Amino acid sequence: MRRTGLSGRTVEGMRTVIAGGHGQIALRLERLLAARGDEVAGIIRKAEQADDLREAGAEPVVLDLESASVDEVAERLRGADAAVFAAGAGPGSGAARKDTVDKAAAVLFADAAVQAGVRRFVIVSSMGADPRHQGDEIFDVYLRAKGEADAYVRGLDALDWTILRPGQLTDDAGTGLVRLEAHTGRGPIPRDDVAAVLAELVDTPATAGLTLELISGPAPVSVAVKSVAGN
Repeated sequence: MRRTGLSGRTVEGMRTVIAGGHGQIALRLERLLAARGDEVAGIIRKAEQADDLREAGAEPVVLDLESASVDEVAERLRGADAAVFAAGAGPGSGAARKDTVDKAAAVLFADAAVQAGVRRFVIVSSMGADPRHQGDEIFDVYLRAKGEADAYVRGLDALDWTILRPGQLTDDAGTGLVRLEAHTGRGPIPRDDVAAVLAELVDTPATAGLTLELISGPAPVSVAVKSVAGN
């Protein structure tokens, strides 16, 4: 299938591999990518999650990023046009899994993308992520882990990376209207709209090298992404 990307170019349907493929944002993203004719695979830990991915139009790939090797992950990434890290330990997890999932799995996925030759890399981070963040509460550990993962990805010259830092996630219906800037200030954002922005970012390599905050706002998603891409 051929379609016109944001840059106006006509492109073949891309293949995108998503880490954390059963997450709430990832499932929404998989539906959007599949609906526009892209090929999409989602990495999941549990085989029983596979049907949900198939229903979303994605190929399920069962692989535990907390125990997999770089070689194993790279093998799943080979041939992809883009990689999206949308995995997370989740709000009920302890400090240890913030390190093994939110940081270590992100580092592993980035290293595997480099090894597999997948340049386009988008990571879902968090507003306030900072490797120097202070505090000992679970959320403090989480913000440090996300910040450390972001810092690692920024140091990989072999990746055309974009870091997306959404504000407070909600399950409200998406409006398609967002504010996407280097610094937006805090605010809510429906998961629907985060997925819509990710779908545009994957297909917009001109946003490589940017760390972007995202909240609800006045601009249609495509306009907001074109704006930060310099188009």
